[in-house]
Amino acid sequence: MEKGMIHLPRLPHIGMRIIKSALGVMICFAIYFLRGKEGTPFYSALAVLWCIQNQSKNTVQNALQRTVGTGIGALYGLIYILIKGQIKGIGDGFLHYFIISMVLIPIIYTTVVLKQKKASYFSCVVFLSIVVNHLMDENPYIFVANRSLDTLIGIFVGLILNSIYIHGRIDRETLFIADLDKSMDDSMGGVTSFGKIRIGGMLEKGMKLTFMTLRTPAGFLEGMPDVKPVLPVIAMDGAILYDIKENRYPKVYIISARHANSIEDFIKERGFNIFTTIILDDVLIIYYDELINPAETDIYDKLHKSPYRNYLNKERPKEHPVVYMMCIDKTEKIERLVQEIEESDVYSELKILSYPSDDYKGYSYIKIYNKNASVQNMADYVKTMTGASQIVTMSDNRRNKADFVSSDCNTLVRKLHYMFNWSPRRSSANNINLLHHASDV
Repeated sequence: MEKGMIHLPRLPHIGMRIIKSALGVMICFAIYFLRGKEGTPFYSALAVLWCIQNQSKNTVQNALQRTVGTGIGALYGLIYILIKGQIKGIGDGFLHYFIISMVLIPIIYTTVVLKQKKASYFSCVVFLSIVVNHLMDENPYIFVANRSLDTLIGIFVGLILNSIYIHGRIDRETLFIADLDKSMDDSMGGVTSFGKIRIGGMLEKGMKLTFMTLRTPAGFLEGMPDVKPVLPVIAMDGAILYDIKENRYPKVYIISARHANSIEDFIKERGFNIFTTIILDDVLIIYYDELINPAETDIYDKLHKSPYRNYLNKERPKEHPVVYMMCIDKTEKIERLVQEIEESDVYSELKILSYPSDDYKGYSYIKIYNKNASVQNMADYVKTMTGASQIVTMSDNRRNKADFVSSDCNTLVRKLHYMFNWSPRRSSANNINLLHHASDV
């Protein structure tokens, strides 16, 4: 950084929700003039601002709920002003406002009985707009009709704007694969709200998007709880393909039971505990022995309470094949174990990853998979499964090769969004990179 230079903070860009909100209010005012200045555009503007959302998911359902809410509020409002017109003692004093407040109870309860809880806001708004602002010299039926129409105009303007996609032709032919492991780490604050909302919007519009992760399915679900990809996730560095929606594993690369037995014996003879993962009837089970070092104990304490993991402190049934094995110990011990495995007879048909732990200083991991377990192979499988024309990869780890790499989650998601909407297609199936940084059992 040069001396004397002032670096201003980067400001967020103006998003489509902001633009649509302003446009929606302008349309409501235009309709007000087209109606000959009949009604009150304030209520139309209020409704359209409430209806404009980041995502258009369930837009029609939400509009129907708000329409129902408008009807409920209008009905109660009409009943109240008709009764008030007959009882002169209510007047405009505190009793008037006390009754209004109490009537909100049956209004909200009505939305609950009709199973339209999300409509309660609009029911109350419409009711209050009628009974608080009603001028007694107006025809109550016309007044209620105008207030209801004002709100309905805003609702349906919002519905239309939410349904309009302003960008150009979107790319539903390319398979996009994103690695957000680094962003999901607690130390990084997790995936940003912006990232989750933008990803959700792209998935809603039919984007062929999945994720590659070194984590287990449990680790991914915990790291991205608000994102539900339609396509299966490439997990555990390509060892398994996990379908979140169906909670099943459509593709798994396994180590045979016989070979797994030999590997376990080899490692245990050298004094290591092994976390051994198997999949039995679409249930992921992790077997382990006695925990022998602080890193193992801490990992277990943090993860075993998760509803996504099933730990068993017992010996793995010898007839079950294995998805992967993991050990964590002092770095020098792990390095020696890796060397001994690579020089032994058990090394055939294996893929071994070994890297230092970011969370436990002086400790390293060793993870053992079937040699065919790779992100590349799984990506090709998903490409064939979806009929995609090509693959585009993105990663938040600058040490890894991908079509686009950025350590900033928001920057990566913006690039993903841009390519989904604007970028020319390009082949990149050979650029998928192995990821070596997550620390999830």
